[in-house]
Amino acid sequence: MDERDARMALCCAVEPGNLAMTAAVAEHGASAVFAGLRRSASRSRWARRAQTLDLTLVQRSAERNRLRFLIPGDDGWPAALGDLATADAVQEMGGPPFGLWVKGDAVLAEASARGVAIVGSRAATPYGQSVASDLAAGLGGHGISVVSGGAYGIDAAAHSGALATEAPTVAVMAGGLDKPYPPGNATLLQRVAGQGLVISELPPGEHPTRARFLARNRLIAALCPATIIVEAAWRSGARNTVSWASACGRVVLAVPGPVHSATSTTPHRLIRDAEAVLCTGVADVLELVGPLGRQPPSRPDQHRRLDALSTDELAVYEAFPARGDLDAGEVALRAGLGLGRCLAILDRISESGLIESSGSGWRLTPRAVTPAGD
Repeated sequence: MDERDARMALCCAVEPGNLAMTAAVAEHGASAVFAGLRRSASRSRWARRAQTLDLTLVQRSAERNRLRFLIPGDDGWPAALGDLATADAVQEMGGPPFGLWVKGDAVLAEASARGVAIVGSRAATPYGQSVASDLAAGLGGHGISVVSGGAYGIDAAAHSGALATEAPTVAVMAGGLDKPYPPGNATLLQRVAGQGLVISELPPGEHPTRARFLARNRLIAALCPATIIVEAAWRSGARNTVSWASACGRVVLAVPGPVHSATSTTPHRLIRDAEAVLCTGVADVLELVGPLGRQPPSRPDQHRRLDALSTDELAVYEAFPARGDLDAGEVALRAGLGLGRCLAILDRISESGLIESSGSGWRLTPRAVTPAGD
């Protein structure tokens, strides 16, 4: 059996994220490891699966469902997944996938290299869904793809936001690609495959399990340079994805939420403990994941016209009412300055366009009349 078929067979026989098997493949190669399972006299479930596997049926199912199978070294294989080989284990799982089934025409390596993972609670609030969708659409507008898990809540909102742009989006599944999961997102996942990719390390016919969701999370985290967590309770799959992102040395960002919401617990804790960078919008993400040497997006100018005024100049400026004129003597009295000093300051401030001379004295210019505190 050649390396490609052996890797496909191992995806069928061995549960994702098995540390011992991925280490064995790294040392001996997939063909030797699978051949060993087929010859094994042990009653391990991996050996039993390998010995009863009909790979031809799997290949026919993949062909019927228009799935491609990628392995390391193929065009489109993301090199970033190799980081899972050296990342610390999370919940006794780890290692890169043996291969990936892929549905869609986008190139996975390209989409993930310039991509950001957006994850969060399935029981998302309207606030969280809005933030996830806006982030995904904003990133897509900058040509950045979005990777998520295709689930309800934050995942679905992130994919939907990305679909509103021309950038690809990638959904990483915890089961076979022949049956969309969850079924209620079937139409969404079909659209994702049309504009981007739906991928899984599990063969057609396999259904999601809790362990497979946890193993799936390592792929979401490893694929992208950064992971954003939008909403998550203290115990959640999204928190597991963040653990994988940290283990792989990826940037982690967290979106703050309402302090009374249970779904704000994990993002707030991550920010507090410096495990994640505060994310308030697309600009925060682009600053961290933009190419080196690229100018970060401009932020709104926070400088106020009054910041440049000295203490005496500010006293003169604040002596004026929003409407009406004052003569120089009244201004000096209100500002607590001598008349000569006040006249010099009035001339200086007028040059900045904050005040102007009127026939009967001085007044604020229209553009200087702003709400208190601005």
